[in-house]
Amino acid sequence: MPSPRSIVERAARYLRDHPEEIGRTARDLLGLRVGVPVGVLRELFDRLGDGDGPKNLTFDAVPPGFRVGADVELMGTAVRAETTIYVERIETGPDTLRIELRLEDTRMQVLDEGETAVAALIRSGALDLTKAGSLAAHLPEVRALLADSHDNRLVIDLHRHRAFGDPVVRRIVAVLSSLLTVRHVETESDRLEIGFRAFPRGIRGAARAVREHVVRPAKPWIRGMLGAGRR
Repeated sequence: MPSPRSIVERAARYLRDHPEEIGRTARDLLGLRVGVPVGVLRELFDRLGDGDGPKNLTFDAVPPGFRVGADVELMGTAVRAETTIYVERIETGPDTLRIELRLEDTRMQVLDEGETAVAALIRSGALDLTKAGSLAAHLPEVRALLADSHDNRLVIDLHRHRAFGDPVVRRIVAVLSSLLTVRHVETESDRLEIGFRAFPRGIRGAARAVREHVVRPAKPWIRGMLGAGRR
């Protein structure tokens, strides 16, 4: 995984080489959007493929979705898998962080000479790739985060990630989701656009979230600091 510093350095270098993106980024932010150039995502995916897990990751825009590919191990079989992903729905909230994906035009190619059952199914064409969501449920990297998978659809529940076991992380997400929620994720020809909506539960909902997850947890700490100061 590239370090945050290397990601920032690469982003700065890209903006230096493409100064027109600065104005475009400013306009996007005013419209509560964030646009990421496809070229940057391709480079990031290429770097991600250097570590553990899936190899040879690729990314291409297929508006309004995007096509990704990777070399993965599927039930003991080395496979090159590619699919086009459409982000159908995103749910965010204090205890909800779900992404519903639709997978289309899924293709698989066996990468070795193994004679496993999966290899035989892929080579024969008997494996139903229109139900890629059900197949993805067998990938260890995906299975742990799945809330649902059927036919060509996946519902990924990010709250199942181990990071959300930290109460501080949960409080941060609860506050941020009351201030801003993701409206859509889609591609144009040369960039991935993420659109946001402000105050999805209204100003009062945001105020309640700040009070519950920031002010109340901070009160004991503040009282302790004041007491220490008086001594």
